[in-house]
Amino acid sequence: ATENGHTNSMFNLAYCYYYREGTEKNFEESFYWYQKAAEKDHFDAMLNLANRYSDGVATEKNLEKAIYWYQKAAENGNEKAMFNLANSYYYGKGTEKNLEKSFYWYQKAAEKGHIGAMFNLANSYYFGKGTEKNLEKSFYWYYKAAEKDHFGAMLNLASGYSDGVGTEKNLEKAIHWYQKAAVNGNEKAMFNLANIY
Repeated sequence: ATENGHTNSMFNLAYCYYYREGTEKNFEESFYWYQKAAEKDHFDAMLNLANRYSDGVATEKNLEKAIYWYQKAAENGNEKAMFNLANSYYYGKGTEKNLEKSFYWYQKAAEKGHIGAMFNLANSYYFGKGTEKNLEKSFYWYYKAAEKDHFGAMLNLASGYSDGVGTEKNLEKAIHWYQKAAVNGNEKAMFNLANIY
């Protein structure tokens, strides 16, 4: 099927070579098939190809090519690519640092349900990076990420409730979110919880 240009077969073969499922691990073969599938517009292959260029596995590290493939996959709706592209713009990795573009892609990925993007979008609003500072929107996105078990978001959400930042002060809700974060081993949440009691 791969010989006949079936992109899903190409992607699956690349995946098998990369993760050693049913065959020997072979990063070079994996890279080859990810590239073939990506060139035929397989969006998950674009993401994986970008990751290989980013981490330098099976090919020479090339951050510019990573950005190219993240961009293509992101423009076609891949939220992981959107998140990785946002991080690239945020940190200036493989491209010029651009907080506005970073914010744009965090927002796109967050709206598609990417938890890390929700948290980073909340931080962007909180600190005014790439957008106007907006504590209410920051709180909203911390809440969305906390609901999906992002521990850092739980801590920031609890702090928002505790201090009345981005929302009305609510000690009961602060305790609830500090407890959720503390149960998962967040030491700062444990410390803040102890200070409340």
